Formats: sequence, C-alpha cells, structure tokens
Amino acid sequence: MSGAIGSILNNFGALEALNGIASAQGSNNTYETELSTGLSINSPADNPAGFIEAQGFDAQINGVTQASANANEGVSLLQTAQGAVQQQLDIAQKLNSIAVQSANGTQTPEEAQSLQAVVAQLTGQVTTIAQQTQFNDISLLDGTFTGVQFQVGANEGQTIDLSIGSTEANTLGLNTLDASAGASALYKASGSAAVTLAGSAFTAGALTIYGSEGSAKATVTATESAATLASAVNGLTNQTNVAAQASTSVVLKVKGGSGSAFDFTLGNGNVASATNKVTISATGISGVISAVNNATATTGITATENASGNLVLTQSQGENISITGVKNGSFTTENTPTATTYGGVTSSAGVFTAAAGGSSLVAQGKVSFQSDESFSVGSAKLVGLQSQSTLDSLSNINVTTVSGANSAINVIKYAIEGLNNLDGSLGATQQRLSATLQNLTTTNTNLQNGLGVVQDANIPQVSEQLTETEIQAQAGVAALKSSTTLQQAYLSLLP
Repeated sequence: MSGAIGSILNNFGALEALNGIASAQGSNNTYETELSTGLSINSPADNPAGFIEAQGFDAQINGVTQASANANEGVSLLQTAQGAVQQQLDIAQKLNSIAVQSANGTQTPEEAQSLQAVVAQLTGQVTTIAQQTQFNDISLLDGTFTGVQFQVGANEGQTIDLSIGSTEANTLGLNTLDASAGASALYKASGSAAVTLAGSAFTAGALTIYGSEGSAKATVTATESAATLASAVNGLTNQTNVAAQASTSVVLKVKGGSGSAFDFTLGNGNVASATNKVTISATGISGVISAVNNATATTGITATENASGNLVLTQSQGENISITGVKNGSFTTENTPTATTYGGVTSSAGVFTAAAGGSSLVAQGKVSFQSDESFSVGSAKLVGLQSQSTLDSLSNINVTTVSGANSAINVIKYAIEGLNNLDGSLGATQQRLSATLQNLTTTNTNLQNGLGVVQDANIPQVSEQLTETEIQAQAGVAALKSSTTLQQAYLSLLP
C-alpha cells in the first residue's frame, strides 16, 4: 500500500509497521503459551477440530485409568474369596481324615461320638467362613454374590461377570438321583436293578443329562449292563459335570440243605449272549460261595453269605450277573415282587430249579448319577431313577457308625470337588482380570501417545518460531520509528 507523498495526516508506513508488530506480538504470545504449557492446543480457538479430538482422548484415558483401578479391586476381591475357600478345603481334608479313621471300625462308641463332635465343630466352621467372608461389606460365599459385574473397560459392555455360589456346609456335598417311586421293581434285589426271567430291567431310550456344565444325551439299551451305561455317562462328564457309578448285587435264597448239589453256569451279559462264563458245580451254599469266588478272576463276581443265610452275588463294576443252565439245586430271588410291570417289562418271582428245564436268571445292575452340583436327568425313569437330584450335604454327615463313615467319605469327596471347582473358577476369573490389567496398561500408553500427537507442542519448532516473531516485532518497531522520522522531516518545511 502506498499513500500520498509528503502527507502528514496519514502515515501508511507506520500503519503497516503497527499491523506487522501486532501480528508478530499475537504469534509471540501464542508461542510463549505453547512453550510454557508444552501444549499446542490450549483452547478451542487454537485448533477446534484438534481440541475436540484431544477431549475424546482425555475421556478414554480417564475411563481406562478408572477401569484399571476397578480391575485391581476385582483381583483383591477374588483373592479374598480364594483365601476363604482354601480354609474351607483345609477343613474338608480334616473331615475326610476323620471319616476314614471312623470307617476303620476300631473305634469304641464313645470314641465315635467324640469324633462326631469334632465333625460337627468343623462343619460349623465351614458355614461360619461362608457367612463371614466379606469384601467392602459385600458377602462373597453365602450365595448372595450373584450376577456381579466388574467394569474393566472405558466403554459400556466392557465387563466381566461373576457369580459365587454358597459354600455353607448345607450346600456342599453329594448330589445324586434316587430311585423313582414307580420303580420299586427295579431295586428290590438289594441295591440291584430287577432280576428278570425274561425281558430286561431297563427301557430303551435316551437320557438327557442337564448338569452344571451343560447338557448331553446318553443312549440306553434295554439289556445292557449298568456298567456300560455308566461308562457312556462318564464319557459325557466333561460336558455335564455329572458322573455315574454302577454296581450289581443279587440275593438268592438257596433251596436244600448243606448236602444239596448245585450245577449251573455263571457269567455276565444276558441269557442269549452271556460272557465270561464258568461252570459252577458244588455242594451246599458254602461250596457254591467257594466255587464262585475261585472264578472271580474270570467273572468279576464275588459271593458271600448274609445274616439270613442267603447267597449274595456281587459284581462291583456293575456288569450283569447271569445264571443259566441250572441242572441241580434251586434258587429263589429274595424280595422280587410278583408280576410287577415296569416300562412294559414284567418282573416275575424268580424260582430256578432243575425241574424248570434249566431256567435262567439275569440281574442288571443299578446305575447312580453323582455330581458336586445340582442336576437333573430327562427320561430317568428308563433306568428307574427320579429326574431331579437330591443333596446329601456336608452338614449331615455322621461318622458314629462304619456305614455312616463310608457314606461320609463319599459326601466329603464331592464337597472337596465342589470347593476345588469353585477355587479353579475364581482363579480363572483372576487370570482374566490380570490379563485385562495388562491390556489396559498397554492401551493407556497408546492413548497417551495418541493424545500427545494431537496436542503436544513441538518445543524446538516453537522455539524457532518464537525467535522469528521476536525478530519480526523488533523489525516492525524499527520500521515504525523510521516512518515517524520521515513525517517529522516534512514538518520542517513549514514556515
């Protein structure tokens, strides 16, 4: 811009110099602010888009920082729960030792009562621990800690959920299925399924097992042994958390005196295809017992005489017990109901004599389902069981008798398994939180770097720019001084 030559009213050079000085001063102030704060964006006016982006980074960084604190609190909570569960496991192991000691049968009644008093104290302590374990006044092991979430991310939905079941003594133990009300014919033979002359005790079909880990189906064949069914169920345990046990036992009344002769074939499987067969030829019940036990290595069947003088045949793995080709002697199954129909199969009173033309008997075993947690089985009546499990709890164990101690050992075993499963689940959740913490630390570092890229000042560059603006301001001042000097020279022309 140029002005009128010699004008004293308008000094355009001075105005240009002033504009340059003002611009340099504004830039100088901006650069000094950046140097003093270390930020290139100190207000929305500096860079509106960058300011908005920096605020987004700040919000996410704050969220990640708080999420890290949340995860650390979650780890502390889990460690509190795990410590309590470990104490309960220690107590359960002590209970197991006491039950094994009581099952030895060498205790006096007074000693057995003393051991039961200790058991009561220990099971009470298990419940006390469950009721008193808290974190920040939050109960952890009494069954109320359900559906709790840990917010471990900056955004909605970035959570880890946790539920902890009750570990009180009355909730721990053995969950099992009992015989159904309509299946009396299946379990009259002293813990065995029905003894049949024809047909079978089981009904063909599919059992659907609904356990704590999920559901799965096991196929039932009418004439199969309890052992094969239990094996099928155990093959699904990883999917259901339900295991199965099988055993076969049949009580036979022996007809005739001690001098009576007995000739029959003993084996497994069914009548049509008996396996592991041996021929038993003996005199009197004692002779039969001896002959059966001599063949145990082949059949897996053992023989004993009960208090009523009856013959008890047992196959501990749950294989069928078959008696075929009875040529001499006579047996009657104990307590077998007459003409009782279950699942379309009629179980008749079994009388086996030589006169019957070589009658045959098949005893199918009893299968039981067990778990440390509640479960159910669809179509359980196919094998004579109820559909919903019942709990034999730790709080009800009684070691005053050998039989009670034996039962207690199994209950304690499943109580320990339940506590171990819970401990493992808590440990897995703690590992997830620890991994989340590591990820949050990495994320926070990267977010800080991203925020720095957006808003941090480039100090060397800003220092250089500040120097330039200072020089520009100084030059502007020199120009302003020069322009006013020329105007003063014009005034010397006046008279």
